[in-house]
Amino acid sequence: MSKFNVPDAGLDVELSDEGGHPVIQLHGLTSSRRRDRLLGLDLGRGLSGTRLLRYDARGHGLSSGRAVATDYSWQVLADDLLRLLDHFFPGEKVHGVGPSMGTGTLLHAAVLDPQRFSSLTLMVPATAWATRAAKAEEYRGAADAIDAQGVAAFLATTALATPPPATVGVPETVPDVPDAVLPALFRGAALSDLPTREQIAGITVPTTVLAWIGDPAHPVSTASTLVELLVNATLEVAHTPEDVARWPGILSHDVQKARLAAG
Repeated sequence: MSKFNVPDAGLDVELSDEGGHPVIQLHGLTSSRRRDRLLGLDLGRGLSGTRLLRYDARGHGLSSGRAVATDYSWQVLADDLLRLLDHFFPGEKVHGVGPSMGTGTLLHAAVLDPQRFSSLTLMVPATAWATRAAKAEEYRGAADAIDAQGVAAFLATTALATPPPATVGVPETVPDVPDAVLPALFRGAALSDLPTREQIAGITVPTTVLAWIGDPAHPVSTASTLVELLVNATLEVAHTPEDVARWPGILSHDVQKARLAAG
């Protein structure tokens, strides 16, 4: 593990270098490499023969960050991602994979620099466009509640939420984020949305979109719309934990295709 400095933050980075095609793995809001592993979302655990770069986004996990909401917009996170790619895989096309906030970050990065990606595996994309406004209001309310009552009281109000069917049996976890930064993360998420439909339609690399049912924060409608907009995309929808358990194999297949296409 090492630290990589970006403006106003230090990213904790881990490179597993077995040669082969470069892959970068992201995580979701309030999560981290460690927490995604517990949640069964570390799809890179099934990879071999790649150069796999995992990192904690600014303010998450072992990475540092300020309590400034604008630092956590998906556009800023996309800039962090591109800086990492320029450093670790200069001039190479990289396969990107990540859930939710990670998907938003990857799509913004692909819009900013279309030549940086060979292909994408987008997991449980979050609310977007028409469905984003209500979720943004929820995030602002969560930040206000934490400011007023503290993190423990806020987490107690979310403990009884019904999990998606595909995540039944996953261990209970809490945000892997410093308490002082958590409100800023939520406010940064409230400032964020996916790129416009027109921008996404310009992304031409092969893409797999992985979704699951029964999750209002990550509706299948977003995943379906992405597949309609992207010119080279397929959709897989999980209904059970067994379906999610197949996702590492899907990532491995996606990376293998990218390697063969690169020659």
